[in-house]
Amino acid sequence: MIRLYNSLTRTKEEFVPLGDEVKMYVCGVTVYDDSHLGHALSSIVFDVLSRYLEYRGYKVRKVQNFTDVDDKIINRANEDDVPWEEITEKYITSFFESSDGLNVRRATVHPKATEDMPEIIGLIERLIDGGSAYSNNGSVYFRVRNKADYGKLSGQDIDQMLEATRGDMESGKEDPADFALWKAVKPAEPKWDSPWGPGRPGWHIECSAMAFKHLGEQIDVHGGGLDLIFPHHENEIAQSESASGAVPFSKIWMHNGLLRTTGATMSKSLGNAFNVNSALAEFSSDAIRLWILQSHYRTNPLLDKKLIDDAERSMRRIRLAVEVESPELDESLDFKDFERRFVEAMDDDLNTPKALAAIFDLCRKINAGRDEGIDVSGATESVRDLTKVLGFTLVAPPETAEGLTDAEIDALVEQRKLARAEKRWGDADAVRDQLEAAGILISDTGGETSWSRG
Repeated sequence: MIRLYNSLTRTKEEFVPLGDEVKMYVCGVTVYDDSHLGHALSSIVFDVLSRYLEYRGYKVRKVQNFTDVDDKIINRANEDDVPWEEITEKYITSFFESSDGLNVRRATVHPKATEDMPEIIGLIERLIDGGSAYSNNGSVYFRVRNKADYGKLSGQDIDQMLEATRGDMESGKEDPADFALWKAVKPAEPKWDSPWGPGRPGWHIECSAMAFKHLGEQIDVHGGGLDLIFPHHENEIAQSESASGAVPFSKIWMHNGLLRTTGATMSKSLGNAFNVNSALAEFSSDAIRLWILQSHYRTNPLLDKKLIDDAERSMRRIRLAVEVESPELDESLDFKDFERRFVEAMDDDLNTPKALAAIFDLCRKINAGRDEGIDVSGATESVRDLTKVLGFTLVAPPETAEGLTDAEIDALVEQRKLARAEKRWGDADAVRDQLEAAGILISDTGGETSWSRG
């Protein structure tokens, strides 16, 4: 039984899809810059969720949008003195380059706000007709106080929220708490025709309209980062459920944690964003994934290159376990208990740290089994299957061991063999660690030791 933490109810709940196909919506990026590792964290978490659901037999329809009209895009276009469309196309291409490099599978649909404008306008019209929204001077606003349970996701109280923000009254609003669904045109900004005059959509309405169009008015899982809970997801719930007649918009709301650097969560404004493509030039996709998945998705992992470097070395241990061929023997290694541990961990709100522990324990068992002359071929296939669920490629990064010649490696291997023969296990492990740190994969089969460059 899969249980997922629902941010709405603040409890773990049994995952029971609405129908034969799991409907998943994940908030995508605003395309005005290259993706950073904070974006990668969210993309990897929900990639693993969809992979695991499929591993457990579900069919998944995943939608991840692009916000391709926004103040940040307009400002970037003005800074670069280029058309705004050039900015969005450039960074959509960059996003896919980053995602593909991280082995994040593309969503079933990647809608753009600018391509779903008729659906956005139609949804706003429904909200006006139902009394949940009103137009004024070419803009349209949502009546927040019309939604009696507004704040149920974030725990926000409207009056306290306004007090904290001093309740500044924007011209055209009936109430300071109301938010824009449609923004009247301003000079030199993108615009579309609408029943209220030329303008462009507000940020929140885009996701509701795209979810309605591509998944329907009720979905199974809505995902995104913790920073989106308020106001974005709170407003999505309000407008979506007002339009659909109070049908729950999403059964489960899932939110990943945010990267931090020495106590601060990562953002471009803090100047500590690590560009994904730059990271991929330095580390393998597997190392980046392992670094992220070693923490539970609801925690805030530390952005530290040393931790990613450590993950790179750990990935070599997994590759070593599965890449070294072993003969088929009479006695086979039993690996089913490790698969059971993996499934139990993943069923418990995607507990990837425990799932990884099961994989590493199995790899250690494989290495010991080879030394004991046991057939480990079935176990290595199990490792390949389980790591695929987590999105690992098990492809070695294109790097070589600098400073170690073949003769030097052979000498170290001989030192290790002698230490093992004399039962100096600490010395043997130290040599093995030295070789692995240099990118050398070693394997013991029977009384022989082989090595390869990782």
